[in-house]
Amino acid sequence: MHLPMAISSFLFVLLSLLQTWTSSSSTSFDVLERGASLSEKTNDTLISPNGVFSAGFLSVGDNAFGFAIWYTNIPPNDHTMVWMANRDVLVGKKSKLSLLKNGNLVLKDAGRKVLWSTETVVASRSSVKLQLLNIGNLVLSTSDGVNCLWQSFDSPTDTLLPQQLLTKDTYLISSRSQSNHSSGKYKLFFDNDNVLRLLFQDPEITSIYWPPIWVLPMEAGRSRCNSSRTAVLDPSGYFISSDGFKFLSTDFGEGPLRRLTLDSDGNLRLYSFDEQTKKWIISWQAISKACMVHGLCGPNGVCTYDPGLGRRCVCLPGYKVKNDLDWSSGCEPEFNFSYNQADFGFLKLTHVEFYGFDTEALSNLTLQACREKCLNISSCIGFQYRFHDEIGVYKCYPKTLLFNGHHTPSYGGDIYLKLPKASPFLNKTTVKEIRLNCSGNISQSLEKHYEKFHENGALKFLLWFAYAIGVVEMTCIFSVLFFLFIANQDSRAVNQGYLLAARGFKKFSYNELKKATKGFTEEIGRGAGGVVYRALLSDKRVAAVKRLSEAKQGEAEFLTEVQTIEKLNHMNLIEMWGYCAEGKHRLLVYEYMEHGSLADKLHSNSISWDMRFEIATGTAKGLAYLHDECLEWVVHCDIKPQNILLDSNYQPKVADFGLSKLRSRGGINDSSFSKIRGTRGYMAPEWVYNLPITSKVDVYSYGIVLLEMVTGKSPAAAFQSYDKEGMKEHGTLATWVREKKNVAASKETWIKDILDPMIAGNYDINKMEIMVQVALQCVEEDRAARPSMSKVVEMLLSFKDDDQSPCA
Repeated sequence: MHLPMAISSFLFVLLSLLQTWTSSSSTSFDVLERGASLSEKTNDTLISPNGVFSAGFLSVGDNAFGFAIWYTNIPPNDHTMVWMANRDVLVGKKSKLSLLKNGNLVLKDAGRKVLWSTETVVASRSSVKLQLLNIGNLVLSTSDGVNCLWQSFDSPTDTLLPQQLLTKDTYLISSRSQSNHSSGKYKLFFDNDNVLRLLFQDPEITSIYWPPIWVLPMEAGRSRCNSSRTAVLDPSGYFISSDGFKFLSTDFGEGPLRRLTLDSDGNLRLYSFDEQTKKWIISWQAISKACMVHGLCGPNGVCTYDPGLGRRCVCLPGYKVKNDLDWSSGCEPEFNFSYNQADFGFLKLTHVEFYGFDTEALSNLTLQACREKCLNISSCIGFQYRFHDEIGVYKCYPKTLLFNGHHTPSYGGDIYLKLPKASPFLNKTTVKEIRLNCSGNISQSLEKHYEKFHENGALKFLLWFAYAIGVVEMTCIFSVLFFLFIANQDSRAVNQGYLLAARGFKKFSYNELKKATKGFTEEIGRGAGGVVYRALLSDKRVAAVKRLSEAKQGEAEFLTEVQTIEKLNHMNLIEMWGYCAEGKHRLLVYEYMEHGSLADKLHSNSISWDMRFEIATGTAKGLAYLHDECLEWVVHCDIKPQNILLDSNYQPKVADFGLSKLRSRGGINDSSFSKIRGTRGYMAPEWVYNLPITSKVDVYSYGIVLLEMVTGKSPAAAFQSYDKEGMKEHGTLATWVREKKNVAASKETWIKDILDPMIAGNYDINKMEIMVQVALQCVEEDRAARPSMSKVVEMLLSFKDDDQSPCA
């Protein structure tokens, strides 16, 4: 009867010995002394004193290892690597990292070949040590810590940690893919002009894409007048560079672990670790439009972005992909360019741009002349044709290479692709899309053979048997806990559902909105007030979440203004569904608009003349409601195409109308603003001359928007006008339109002179005239001469169709 007890005792002793054996196979060190080694076989690691970072051999492929630094168990079961010594020459099993007696730190593979070393030497009597610091810096120094012989912070790979300097002698190089950590094609560095830049580098092609090469450093907020060439990220999420570039993380403040990484897709991102979700979230990124990174889709490839599907690559018609796993290789033609030039035609692809590789830039060429130019150049494989608003001319760009291609609905130019006339694509306008393989899944294997470790089958069986019993017990426990948790969540969801149905308005928690926006990763817009993200709420509604830049208001003041916004209800105002006021976080939740902003559609063929007139009328109705009809008087202060959103039926809704300025009707003439608000080109003169601010500032901005809708020209562009002596001087968009109207011989003449080419040939001349007349009244310098928004609505609606056919 004592047999079961004896078996239990035997199993206990056996498992204890087995646990001792397994734990001895993995050794952690605080310091590596001279003459000691770390081995891949025994899984040795160096641990920082705070336990945050680990250094050791990291498996990165089939029989492939790199000596690396990573976050310890963050996230769980995943090694977030921040540095690797031998990223381009991996080692296999039985490799070692040794601190030699001469002070040199070397990495050797199983064949004892040195693949990497620090190339340090110390005196024979000097003692040295290798230690991983709390900040993630691996340091080789004298034992007293006085002399630093080598440190990993001086040779970063793709990641910059807080307190780690980026200098003129260091740079970040992206990984090849998410699974292949070898050196990729993107580089963050200081150039010879002392400016921090992002570079695409390939054996045959290199190009700078951030800041955009066509933007002068001063225009991008950078300064060449510095010689230090240093940049650093501090622990609170503040990044500053010697060229003047700086940013704050969206979760600015002490607390989260952070890392600045140049990802394999060429975008520079700041990541913060969320302790609650145990995930890395993006708290800042250099490039908001994913397709603006160069080289993503290679030669003859086009990058497109869809909020639901993400970034995709597609080959041009008549071309095929070279490598399904690596889109940076691009596409190759399925035809021969050696044909006679007379055998070629052109396929127009709208809103597609290929940056660079122009044979020349030709101004004032007609489309036909540009075609002939490309046909007469044997190396020309297509041409870009675009109207430049700022100078008022068309430009022709013959191309010898189609690279850095991207499709953007807001881009006003087109690419004309040279194809054989026999190509079936010349009669088609659609392109088959191919999803981009972002991961690549490329692993590097070492072709070496090693002896297999011989396992004891009986011990393995007993271990698995004990584990199986434990797993069954834990499964039962967690099942009960999970059931109770779900029941509790369902109860909370039902209560919140009743509250939402009763009020139509909800207070969201910060974590709830973070989850809905996938960690604030899907950016759909941004402005001075904050960044807007796409979100999927728990009730499956798609929403737009605006994260305000700074929480300057107290919670009580913020809630007072939010409650006022809640009362506003008009078909031409964006509907707000809720808010978040938690700590320093201030967020607003709005309905999602399928067609984006008027700014996105204004320079495309997607909105006709009739739609523009309806958008103008609807916007005026929304502003009139804010100024005259709602319970509180609201002045928007920033009317512009970016703040006029379009729903699925292209009906306009004014956005960002709540937190600009709320006043009671009695205080309408006592408006005081602490600072100038608005956007250059749309701002009324009152802001400049420090006059009292009333609703007439919105009327002025609305008039500028009308002129932009009619002319297709940006109000920030320079215009030429004539004074009384015939001398040219710079004027505004309004001045330019007035002059065209005053000097024209007839109504048809001046309207054709100012008309947006996008709607030429399909508009109502009488509607156009009334729209311009309303706009010019709205932009009067004297605010008293401007009509109210209610009067604007009346003027637009009073127009009667007289059955005239559109102008040709």
